[in-house]
Amino acid sequence: MKAFVYQGPGKKALEDRPMPEIAAPTDAIVRIVKTTICGTDLHILKGDVPSCTPGRILGHEGIGVVESVGAAVTGFQPGDRVLVSCISSCGKCEYCRKGIYSHCTTGGWILGNRIDGTQAEYARTPYADTSLYHILTGVDEEALVMLSDILPTGFECGVLNGRVQPGTTIAIVGSGPIGLAALLTAQFYSPAEIIMIDFDDNRLETAKQFGATATINAADGKAVEKVLKMTGGRGVDTAIEAVGVPASFVTCEDIVAPGGIIANVGVHGTKVDLHLEHLWDRNISITTRLVDTVTTPMLLKIVQSRKVDPGILITHRFKLENILDAYETFVRAAETKALKVIIEA
Repeated sequence: MKAFVYQGPGKKALEDRPMPEIAAPTDAIVRIVKTTICGTDLHILKGDVPSCTPGRILGHEGIGVVESVGAAVTGFQPGDRVLVSCISSCGKCEYCRKGIYSHCTTGGWILGNRIDGTQAEYARTPYADTSLYHILTGVDEEALVMLSDILPTGFECGVLNGRVQPGTTIAIVGSGPIGLAALLTAQFYSPAEIIMIDFDDNRLETAKQFGATATINAADGKAVEKVLKMTGGRGVDTAIEAVGVPASFVTCEDIVAPGGIIANVGVHGTKVDLHLEHLWDRNISITTRLVDTVTTPMLLKIVQSRKVDPGILITHRFKLENILDAYETFVRAAETKALKVIIEA
């Protein structure tokens, strides 16, 4: 089968690989129909994720058709159309029983990281009964790909951890796919103001279309000053970091109001300065999280009922054979105006 393989920092290729096989009775083999590229994949390609070693098939998102199941799988059978979760959950360990599926002792974020992933024609999915989801016929399958990772990530790590509430003011630093997913799901709670901050005017214009009440281009270095002016010098109740670079986190530190929350969503590959000399007396909270996908069933119902359409995040489409072009398009988002790309296997 064809598969996209990480070959070491800065190296990647589309290779021929053997078909995956059932390795445990709780496994399923899924024929991947559609997948996508995540910002985390770019971090891997830079060498920022040491748990992902050269030779790994990347990808942790997608929808497909069950090809075969292990003897212990009871909830799925060959032919079922399914959503593949980015998090694999055994459902039995201490962390899974707490709902912290991302820290499952034998699962978690392993697809496209510690085991081969979904940017291939077929993928082995561990713990099928608790890591796959049935999808209804007639629902936009491309939109459902967004439920593998970015929609629950933006919602859980940004909106829920940021305790967004009716009437609050929030700022999302980063108007890429994850930031926009946080923007879409933050509106479940009717915040009074949603300020989007980015360097890319195209993404900021998209954010306006998706419901942002204000946008700020940070290219002039005055984003903090502008946020404080907008909020009467107070700052925002929730600052969501959705980039994963030191400067964006520091921006959140500078704009959070007393009693506010900084909700980190981005994947950080280098150290970030925590300015406690400014924050020690401001009664703020800082939250971190790897998506647990505990909200996936709820989000799936919302999308299937067409209350939210995450398909609006999709800007480009490619065949698996052209996945190198897809990566190039995704990396050069400022030029290509890419948000999410769909890859059809």
